[in-house]
Amino acid sequence: MINTKTAISNCLTDAIFDELPGHFTGKVRESYNLRDGRRVMIATDRQSAFDYVLAAVPHKGQVLNQTATFWFEKTSDICANHLLEIPDPNVVIVKNLNMLPLEMVVRAYMTGSTETSIWQMYNRGNREMYGLNFPDGMVKNQKLTKTILTPTTKGDAGNHDTPITPTEIIKREILTPAQWDELVELSLALFARGQDIAKANGLILVDTKYEFGLDTNGRFTLADEIHTPDSSRYWIADTYERNLKARANPDSLDKEFLRLWITSRCDPYNEPIPDIPDDTIMTFAHKYIQLYERVTGEQFLRAPMDRPVKERIRENLAKTLTEYFF
Repeated sequence: MINTKTAISNCLTDAIFDELPGHFTGKVRESYNLRDGRRVMIATDRQSAFDYVLAAVPHKGQVLNQTATFWFEKTSDICANHLLEIPDPNVVIVKNLNMLPLEMVVRAYMTGSTETSIWQMYNRGNREMYGLNFPDGMVKNQKLTKTILTPTTKGDAGNHDTPITPTEIIKREILTPAQWDELVELSLALFARGQDIAKANGLILVDTKYEFGLDTNGRFTLADEIHTPDSSRYWIADTYERNLKARANPDSLDKEFLRLWITSRCDPYNEPIPDIPDDTIMTFAHKYIQLYERVTGEQFLRAPMDRPVKERIRENLAKTLTEYFF
């Protein structure tokens, strides 16, 4: 069994390969735009929260990559996606798309800990959010009467996402009314599929975000990731009602664990975020692995740690992209 020190020291934080063109660094992923219209995306173990990269979590990149590929397969009949090839547990090769400057955030519960979440806005007294009206008397973590869409603009590394209404999206000509309607339909259908599969595995898919791009034919195509514990909130179904009645936080298998750990110690938007202890990082890693196993019904096979992860990725990329690695 790998000990904590070994696991954390072997996290993948650097996935920069000078052999590949068109490099772009995101909060969690390193991406490369190839000359033939494909894109290489490498999921690192970097962990972001409140728009900052804060730590590295063992096996996190592999969990994200494999969870997303599971969901891309399970939803391909609803919406085309960007996935082409999986040359390594941390890597996908995808179609390079013209990405929309929006995140389609779908919510089924009154919850959240970030500034753009409906619970934080509601708790500050807002009753009209994202062009929607909410009644008085709602409590944290209660189920909404219907699933809603709360889109945001996309913030780059270090910048915040900001709320935007459908009216503003159309007024700014980001989308036409017909395109907005299509994107709503796709987002709600993807979320409904996710809820059904999560429910069958004893989980509640609480909310999520989708990113879409346009392919060369102008068709909406699902990109980035889908229903991962980074982009989605999952609760344990069996204990949800009990915790709601007790006004306790739900038992979760997602990024919210880390957000709550941080917000219980500081105001992350106005104060320095403390260092995260190793035992907290390992608990977090276990939650991500547990989520993968419950959602997919498969055992998570940890990639070997007998050599640096970057070395393994380079070897697998060289086998697939021989024109770049000599």
